[in-house]
Amino acid sequence: MPAQPQTGQTGPIAGRLSADALAENFADLHPPLSAHEARVAADRCYFCHDAPCVTACPTGIDIPLFIREIQAGRPETAAREIFEANILGGMCARVCPTEVLCEGACVREAAEGRPVEIGLLQRHATDSLMARQGHPFTRAPRTGKRVAVVGAGPAGLACAHRLARHGHDVVIHEGAPKPGGLNEYGIAAYKSVDDFAAREAAWIMGIGGIELRHGQWLGRKVTLDALREEYDAVFLGIGLSGVNALGLDGPDLEGVHDAVTFISALRQSEELSTLPIGREVVVIGGGMTAIDCAVQAKALGAESVTLVYRRARAAMGASGFEQDLAARRGVRLIFEAAPVAVEGEGRLSAVVFERMAEGPDGLAPTGARFTLPADQMFRAVGQRLGDANGLETVQGKVVTQGSGRTAMDKVWAGGDCAAGGDDLTVTAVAQGRDAAEDIHRVLTD
Repeated sequence: MPAQPQTGQTGPIAGRLSADALAENFADLHPPLSAHEARVAADRCYFCHDAPCVTACPTGIDIPLFIREIQAGRPETAAREIFEANILGGMCARVCPTEVLCEGACVREAAEGRPVEIGLLQRHATDSLMARQGHPFTRAPRTGKRVAVVGAGPAGLACAHRLARHGHDVVIHEGAPKPGGLNEYGIAAYKSVDDFAAREAAWIMGIGGIELRHGQWLGRKVTLDALREEYDAVFLGIGLSGVNALGLDGPDLEGVHDAVTFISALRQSEELSTLPIGREVVVIGGGMTAIDCAVQAKALGAESVTLVYRRARAAMGASGFEQDLAARRGVRLIFEAAPVAVEGEGRLSAVVFERMAEGPDGLAPTGARFTLPADQMFRAVGQRLGDANGLETVQGKVVTQGSGRTAMDKVWAGGDCAAGGDDLTVTAVAQGRDAAEDIHRVLTD
């Protein structure tokens, strides 16, 4: 049962739900398949010759091949095929929007409305290998070349692993206390349970030849010029550190937060009952971060959670599955409305919105307003590059050519910080991997 606040207590409080309720709310979103279930699921694959699921995967995993290995009872062999293309295949199996990528392209989806469960099959394979065997790859002989990777997120880890596999020595410069980047700090806790992000990062670095240094924020402890001087090449996988502002009318109030910080604190909490959450929560945004924030606010015990997005539902960055998940978990969704002001005396009490409409000149306010009571509001309206470090940018992201090359000599970039991406873990992995291959060609030419 929810814990009751003390008389007269207002605003967010901790301990709204019991330990049992919290454990249920934050349980694994997609529990793993048993060996039998995996064989049954694999039997549904048509093993297409020109498989559309492979084309839809940013890392190009040979999906029919690995599913055939599962069908034959060889999940570890299947995992090697996956890891050859995507060394973070375990995490991607958990967090990829498969419904709009591989499973969305599955011919079973087109014919029956029920795709092969590619994500769960990928998790079955990768979990099997990681639990039973050591690292599946060995390093090539050392080349004597040293590469700096800035950021231990998906792009940085993928790049570091591929470089180490080619025999180069890699030093990862990471600002945060743990590796993993978005996987560790930025996704919903129910998508990656049992400290999987940290375990996966340690497993990846188990190939050898990778040194991880923490507290190494670019522009503070280390500079790009110094890295270029010390190393033969530099890869930037620094993500996006700044949070976009809303520019609302009204005073600065307690109870107004950014969603990224909230999710990070939740992911690092050892006791969810200590996290304060409001009674009436409002989330602003339409992407995956907004959904993760809203669903977890409800899971912590908020009595009402409303997600408000300025455009129509079809324009949301979050997938249809994520939108439906939020609705099933009790989140109210409001579309075509934008926040214009906050109200309260010292602490947030309400958020004022204006209805929006698409017109000949794009999205425009209609003049119609409404107010939602709120004692806590989270901004999930996108992030931006904190410091370009002298690199050319477009729309707030680093400009790259080919396989992540920047206009600066010896510097590559990939992941969320680079222009042209789609802010997905799987895309960041592909960019880190491809940049590593390009760096290897340059260093051994």
